[in-house]
Amino acid sequence: MLAKNKGIVSSRDKLLDLVWGYDYAIDSRSVDIHILRLRKKLGDCNGMLIKTVFGVGYKLDN
Repeated sequence: MLAKNKGIVSSRDKLLDLVWGYDYAIDSRSVDIHILRLRKKLGDCNGMLIKTVFGVGYKLDN
């Protein structure tokens, strides 16, 4: 989702809806955990690839 929309901020709710669907019983904070795991796998320790836009969501950056 982030790779397809590179540079565009996606909210937690939008990520939940597009990736898991609203029917899926998951908390929006679970998105944060998945982002944390992605950052670890990518070696993105300083948030250089996946940016957090406080109060809005996440985006994939250059």
